[in-house]
Amino acid sequence: MTITGKVVHQNIGMGCWGIVADNGKEYRPVNMPEQLKTEGAKVTVSASTVKESVSMFMWGTPIKITSFETIGS
Repeated sequence: MTITGKVVHQNIGMGCWGIVADNGKEYRPVNMPEQLKTEGAKVTVSASTVKESVSMFMWGTPIKITSFETIGS
């Protein structure tokens, strides 16, 4: 799947990075690249959903990013 949206940092527990898609859906990458960890950055990522057995974060659909690009500010 392809997701276009904005990077957010959620202050849940120890904190986690996520992407709020342009359609409002929330995604939580399990492998968020360091280059994308900027609050408010516009991004497009290719990703697949993953199943987690246990997670302390109750936010967003877990995904694995396979490729990404940033969109002009």
